[in-house]
Amino acid sequence: MAGSSHGHTPAAWTGVIIAFIGFCVAGAFMVMAQPAGFWAGMGIIVLGGVVGAVMRSMGMGQQQSSHPVPAGTES
Repeated sequence: MAGSSHGHTPAAWTGVIIAFIGFCVAGAFMVMAQPAGFWAGMGIIVLGGVVGAVMRSMGMGQQQSSHPVPAGTES
C-alpha cells in the first residue's frame, strides 16, 4: 500500500476530514443526549463520503493504473 500512494489525494483527504468532523459532532451530541445533533453529525459523515466521491469523479482522486494485471497473478 505504501508504494501505491493509496489515499494520498485531495479527494481522500477532504472526505476523511469532513467525516472526522462528523464523528466528532455526533460523539459530542451523543454524550449530551441530543438526538437531533447526533443525527446532524451522522449527516456530516455521509456528506464526507459524497464530497470525496464527487471530487474523485472530478479527477482529484487516485488515477487508475494503466498497467494491466498479468493473467494468473490475480488472488
